[in-house]
Amino acid sequence: MAGIMQRASGLYSVRVMIGNERRTLSLGTRSESRARRAAEFIQDLATARACGELPEKETKLWVAKQSSKLRKRLAAAGLIDDVAAQDAPAVTLGAFLRDYIGRYGPAKKAATVTTWKQCERLLLEYFPADKALDSLTPGDAEDFRNYLLTRSGKPCGNRKAKPLAEATVRRRCGCAKGFFAYAVSKGIIPRNPFDNKKVPTTAPSGRQKEFVTPELAQRVLDQFPTAEWRLLFALARWGGMRVPSEPESLRWSDIDFDRMRISFRCPKTEHHDGKDRREIPIFPELVAPLREVFELAEPGEELVLPFLRTLTGTALRKPLLAAITKAQAKPWPKLWNALRASRVTELRESFPAHVVDAWLGHDDNIARKHYAQTLDDHYQRATGDVPAADDPGNPWSALQKCSHFASSRDTHGDAPRPEAPENQASIRNAVHVKAPRWAMRDSNPRHPPCKGGALAN
Repeated sequence: MAGIMQRASGLYSVRVMIGNERRTLSLGTRSESRARRAAEFIQDLATARACGELPEKETKLWVAKQSSKLRKRLAAAGLIDDVAAQDAPAVTLGAFLRDYIGRYGPAKKAATVTTWKQCERLLLEYFPADKALDSLTPGDAEDFRNYLLTRSGKPCGNRKAKPLAEATVRRRCGCAKGFFAYAVSKGIIPRNPFDNKKVPTTAPSGRQKEFVTPELAQRVLDQFPTAEWRLLFALARWGGMRVPSEPESLRWSDIDFDRMRISFRCPKTEHHDGKDRREIPIFPELVAPLREVFELAEPGEELVLPFLRTLTGTALRKPLLAAITKAQAKPWPKLWNALRASRVTELRESFPAHVVDAWLGHDDNIARKHYAQTLDDHYQRATGDVPAADDPGNPWSALQKCSHFASSRDTHGDAPRPEAPENQASIRNAVHVKAPRWAMRDSNPRHPPCKGGALAN
């Protein structure tokens, strides 16, 4: 049987009989439990070699997860056939990313490729392009995440690098995790360094978004200079569309004025089965903006909002910010997304959840996490018409007069503490008379002392 031994440096090695020769292989670990587990797999490799059989499946998986150094030692001992891997040049990070994006980018959407290239730029900004792919460790992934959160001052193109937000860092790390998962599936590296609990890749919990009231939305709508911009705002606020992908592909043939419905393509969810299109009603708030744009449209124009084809994300923000400023309102976070969230909240008050989910193209979990909001109106409806504090009909008036509430108000300086009576003894007697039937006891009472001779026989 294979045995382990610990060297003076603290590193463990395994001694195993291979044929008629006892060999010693350094494991490169200081963990005794890992060393014992490695000895079991190495013994299985030696047994399979001696019997001319294949090793167990668990052994193969263990070998695939090991470092290139240990695999080379196993190959040198004749336990695995890894000669080709030893002679092959190491795959570098820069070459791998360039090959992956060039191979799979043409089949993806332009926005996805842009995200991949942003992640590639950040990875090569922190790691050297010639760094061997199999040399990246989970610790390197943690360092990369921390770098994205704290980077500053380093030149980045024509600008200086700035720290990224938590949500952005998670998206970039999730993209990197996908890159390295592909490398694992191709056998280039034994493990994914970004498959690490300390490097989260899921979106953080959704925060309460700003609810854009119908009154405020109408004020902002009136400030846009053109009919097309007014329709775009209306489709986001009262149609719940994702801006700009869904209005960008909207065609006049998608609008059925007889049935009062709009059926349009959904680029974000089209890769899901049956989610490539969805249908919404022509809500009353959409009628006037649609009619206005329809009357101004050029003959033969297919797209409802053709100007969106040439706009960038920044170009979408500036006109909306200008309209909000003219309406004498304060800009809210996530300008366009908050409009969709406001519509989701409104519709869920009047229609069943499954109907709203079908109209706006998401499931109930996504709606509750990212869109549905808790409004002041919900609290007012829950409390009802509560009388004022000094109203005799207020059910809380009696409680507010009791000693507990009085002392609480005195603590905050709202009401003076009553003066203590001179005769404290009378107060103690009164309390003693009004004491409950069962006396208060300590939470851990002690036993009374034994009487003398009680245990004598």
